[in-house]
Amino acid sequence: MNTWLRHHLYAIRIAARRLLGTPFSSLTNIIVIALVLTLPLLASAMLVSMQPLARNISVNPAISLFMKDATTIEQTHALATQLKNEHSQSILTLEVIDKAEALQSLKASKSWSDALKVLPQNPLPHSIIITLSDEASPTETAEQLAEVWSKLPDVDLVQFDSAWVQKLEAILSFIRIVLGLLAAGVALIVITTIFNTVRMQALVQRDEIAVARLVGATESFVRRPFLYFGAITGLTAGLLAVLLTSITLGFLNQAITLLSNSYGIPFNVTLPSASWLVLTIALVMLIAATAARWSVTRHSHF
Repeated sequence: MNTWLRHHLYAIRIAARRLLGTPFSSLTNIIVIALVLTLPLLASAMLVSMQPLARNISVNPAISLFMKDATTIEQTHALATQLKNEHSQSILTLEVIDKAEALQSLKASKSWSDALKVLPQNPLPHSIIITLSDEASPTETAEQLAEVWSKLPDVDLVQFDSAWVQKLEAILSFIRIVLGLLAAGVALIVITTIFNTVRMQALVQRDEIAVARLVGATESFVRRPFLYFGAITGLTAGLLAVLLTSITLGFLNQAITLLSNSYGIPFNVTLPSASWLVLTIALVMLIAATAARWSVTRHSHF
């Protein structure tokens, strides 16, 4: 155990010495990886911050059923009870609005009162306002129910505007796809950067590696410092990327707050959870270490 720990500590010291030995090259690699990693971090921050907003907006879509002129208020109440019993799992709340009450409500508004006075009779129908419960696919459920209810004999019109919900869900899907593409691009750049850096180091230190093998060093002992070199580079780049993302979000939130307040919706973009960030940095370290192992394996056989 002590020997294993000594070997790994030695490998970490050698990796750190190699990083500090070429400060310009190391800093350039770290900055490149960090800048590229900042893009998916920003996209993930947008996605994580928008999902609660999307749930709050679209989690309970409403459907309005407008009755035919010949339908009485008693028939409207009977239909509401029937719908509540048949779709109890999908309906959160249900409200029957009498056309007389709706007319009085409009007359109380100054913008409508004068226009309604000239009408010979009440033009409004009885209506049922249905708020759907929280489900995995609220848009799809609402569209299915709206289609079924539009065929009821007493229903004249079903109103459900799903376009804005669909647009919001499409935006979130688009961000997820972009996030996946950015993550793949980050992985490719990390592999390319670390692979070429380790290749150059292996060629420069070929004499040192050859001597180490002559005195009995195993392949694991030879490769281990390069693996830690890649892992430390990935760790440093990941931490720098989180810092850059945090600074960028600070500037973005100033503009976003002004825009969201103008619509009366408090909203700002925050970093993903700490566990998510730790997992991301660990994944970058793993990719960098794997790229280093691949490179040193290919270029250390002399």
